[in-house]
Amino acid sequence: MLENIKKNFTESIQTNIAALEELPVPIEQASQMMIDALINGNKILTCGNGGSASLSQHFASLLLNRYERDRPPLPALALTTDSSTITSIASSASYATIFSKQVKALGQSGDILLAISTSGNSPNVINAMQAALTRDMTIVALTGKDGGEMAGFMGTNDVEIRVPSGRSARIQEVHLLVIHNLCGCIDDALFPIHAEE
Repeated sequence: MLENIKKNFTESIQTNIAALEELPVPIEQASQMMIDALINGNKILTCGNGGSASLSQHFASLLLNRYERDRPPLPALALTTDSSTITSIASSASYATIFSKQVKALGQSGDILLAISTSGNSPNVINAMQAALTRDMTIVALTGKDGGEMAGFMGTNDVEIRVPSGRSARIQEVHLLVIHNLCGCIDDALFPIHAEE
């Protein structure tokens, strides 16, 4: 058991080091997209399944409330939280449309969809991306492995942040770090701390 624990820590460290080599530029690009959208009065919608749903809710809560310092709330909405809406759509239509219907109803031109999937193959997340494109939204995709089908839906104005790992646990760990980086960049740009403070 102890060896497996140490192995998990080592693998996580190695994945973070590999991510450090590959992800800073796309994280910076995604951060700037989000900053520009928020400055322009737009919002960020986010979705995912399982652990990725938790990450989408965490991201939305950090923008709506606070990341590391108090500042005005920012408009973000996790599409994973309304159980009545999700179960209604899943029951009358299909589980594959639980996010896309919400994107069609709530998404506006200039908004951003933060789509999270470790495999890149979640049908309901892919459908949300397709819906976002019909609403003239841009997409930030957090993926892993080979990017899956989601990679094929990325346009020139979209950003994919793909974790260099094949293990879902390691991918989700880096996704959390990515989310914290996005929030930190947004806060620093919109609410800078001045030296005299």
